[in-house]
Amino acid sequence: MSDLDHAIAQLRACRPIPEPQVRELCYRARELLIEESNVVTVDAPVTICGDIHGQFHDLMELFRVAGDVPDTSYLFMGDFVDRGFYSLESFLLLLCLKVRYPDRVTLIRGNHESRQITTVYGFYDECVRKYGSANVWRYCCEVFDYLALGALVLGASTEVPENRIQQQNHDTQSTLQIPEGEIECEILDASGEVRDKMLRRQFNLSAPSLSMASRISSAPDRDPEEPPSSPLTEVIPSPGQPAVQSPPSLFRPPSTTTGALLCVHGGLSPLIDNINQIRLLDRKQEVPHEGAMCDLLWSDPDDIEGWGLSPRGAGFLFGADVVRKFNHQNDISMVARAHQLVMEGYKEMFEKQIVTVWSAPNYCYRCGNVAAVMEIGEDASNGGSVRRVGGTEGRREMVGAEQHGSRNVVGDGETTNGNNTGTSAVMWNLATPGRRYRVFEAAPQGTRGMPAKKPVGEYFL
Repeated sequence: MSDLDHAIAQLRACRPIPEPQVRELCYRARELLIEESNVVTVDAPVTICGDIHGQFHDLMELFRVAGDVPDTSYLFMGDFVDRGFYSLESFLLLLCLKVRYPDRVTLIRGNHESRQITTVYGFYDECVRKYGSANVWRYCCEVFDYLALGALVLGASTEVPENRIQQQNHDTQSTLQIPEGEIECEILDASGEVRDKMLRRQFNLSAPSLSMASRISSAPDRDPEEPPSSPLTEVIPSPGQPAVQSPPSLFRPPSTTTGALLCVHGGLSPLIDNINQIRLLDRKQEVPHEGAMCDLLWSDPDDIEGWGLSPRGAGFLFGADVVRKFNHQNDISMVARAHQLVMEGYKEMFEKQIVTVWSAPNYCYRCGNVAAVMEIGEDASNGGSVRRVGGTEGRREMVGAEQHGSRNVVGDGETTNGNNTGTSAVMWNLATPGRRYRVFEAAPQGTRGMPAKKPVGEYFL
């Protein structure tokens, strides 16, 4: 057994490794991470995880539910440390796995991977308590500076990935009844049983009207029994009935076409319109108090228009229009992020154009939430993803086959009155990838043991 494999085994047992070995591990990790771009390219299939926050035994439960490394490829979206009792073991284990299996583990930076934040929320104190000095904390902080700011998942399929994880003692079939149609999303519990499924939406596009662009940009949910108020009708097939087919007056967006997934810890930035701008940032530094790098780690989506001030005091709030425009300009089908506690483990917003994934169950050992990971499958045909990302060169545009005077309908919710083309053009959002959420609860109490020292009450504030 190599020294690295021995360290992995020791950390899996929740035992810290010697300080000289931590120093060597952090050095090897920096040498590996420095070769990565600010935005790492990750090929599907991949399992995407949110905040861990030092909840080591729940990280072990995550591996049990979603598969172990290297059998499963993982992308962790930051916040490995702070607040939990075992930040050190959690981060060092993930770092060991990254060094041991560099193509199977991707780590990006969260807002807690910061010297200033870790001195307040527990990681610094934990390192001093377990090693008697701040040396190990310094080694880890140097690694933080080399972590990527985001990841781009390519090659995703529009189909729900094959369920490769067969849980022990689970050989029953789900009794869940679901209407016929293409499954877009599947929710499983920790035992592997299907709890819910969602169909991919179909659209019936006959003779476009002036309200088409606004209907595309908002697409409100309505009662299936309600008669259509516009020629653009969202059609969800009933059980046993096929989806309504689109008439030939407009080309229908191909159901096999999905864009890339952008994964960041926090969210978007008003200073970033193009993914290439993220690649140009100088990431090898402490997280600044403002600017694009700060925004990517601190911002949050909200039900607002445009941009707003964040109550966190760093980053921004951003609305559906911001996400829609960013995804369209960069050929992205979905933004995946972490950073916010979600009681159900995951939350899709803005017509599924952004999702929050949270992977720390019973957060701070008292919140009572469940956690989740998101699995993205591989497009076996290698023809369902857009690989030109970062600008407008791969932008999708669906052009109508009928003339409608001098009005052009474009996908950002605008109708233009130019006389240049006289065609109706609709810019479509790319199809969201097929995805599976595995939802799990906190690890059983009997597996946890006791922390070295119980934090004071203000520790979790």
